[in-house]
Amino acid sequence: MNRSFDLEKLVRPNIKKLVPYHSAREDFGEGLLLDANENSLGAPFSDNQQLHRYPDPKQTELRKLIAEWRGVRPQNIFTGVGSDEGIDLLYRIFCRPGEDRVLTTPPTYGMYNVSANIHDIAVDEVLLDEEGFQLRVDKILDAVKSTTKMLFLCSPNNPTGNTFATSDIQKLVEEFEGIVIIDEAYIDFSNQDSWASKVVEYPNLVVLQTLSKSFGLAGIRLGITYAQEEIIDYMMKVKAPYNINKLTAKKAIEGLQNWKTVQFRADAIKKERKELKDKLEQLKIVQKVFKSEANFLLAKFTNAKNIYKQLTQQHIIIRYRGNEPLCDNCLRITVGTPDENEQLISALKSLG
Repeated sequence: MNRSFDLEKLVRPNIKKLVPYHSAREDFGEGLLLDANENSLGAPFSDNQQLHRYPDPKQTELRKLIAEWRGVRPQNIFTGVGSDEGIDLLYRIFCRPGEDRVLTTPPTYGMYNVSANIHDIAVDEVLLDEEGFQLRVDKILDAVKSTTKMLFLCSPNNPTGNTFATSDIQKLVEEFEGIVIIDEAYIDFSNQDSWASKVVEYPNLVVLQTLSKSFGLAGIRLGITYAQEEIIDYMMKVKAPYNINKLTAKKAIEGLQNWKTVQFRADAIKKERKELKDKLEQLKIVQKVFKSEANFLLAKFTNAKNIYKQLTQQHIIIRYRGNEPLCDNCLRITVGTPDENEQLISALKSLG
């Protein structure tokens, strides 16, 4: 337990005073609805799915299903437009533009910095160690300033693919006096347990997840934030009134109802990840393939930029990560289907 953590000291004063917009569907979702200036004649097609009515602003059914899935209460869950909405709201709630700071551990997901720049928040960086891309806990704690409000950790990490040691994360959660955000976009491809259920134990812990990866639902843009009820209340207060549309909610619910299929496919990707790693390591142009617990591999090549360009000319698109710290000459490769991976390996063999 982090006994020095005080949520109210972190929340921006204007957010504390904020009176949220009160939407019509918070009061009534059924009956003769003449309260929200909706089009009473409906959508311009037969299968209208009640799309002329505003969606549930609190996503009650969806949050209940997520809660059952992850072993928390609906009150500990916020659903947003991708994890990016969760990140954006956390900046808006806790960080005063031009005054406060956050900490990141590069190489890591780029949206933490992008969102910081949008909100005029300074970013302090503590690089991961060079050997295993692990957290340098003491250096992170030494980098904390009086205005440091949030610490972003991505585990499994993007672009490196590895998870962080549980003991290191726990120490940071227990000793950092701000908000510790663990981004678990790739957690279902990992053997490490999710931190989502731990938000009831740690008042400063926030966990981000998404349906874009293991669920294969990137197109619906559904992100999940887990946190103590007080933090979720602030997020519900600040969000747009109807941030999740009916079609997104419907497909998200269908995905959660098919969890066994999601799990089966995640296991298939993990198996394919190992096979792809083995084949990459046999290539002369590959110097190292890093251990991954995500649905991608980071690999160090002899001339990554040139290989990336040549693959692009063959319409094989991977990600050049050589500009990231500690990722010199590295390419990030998403694990595809067996046929796609075979096509990639064949193309790489022709290059070296």
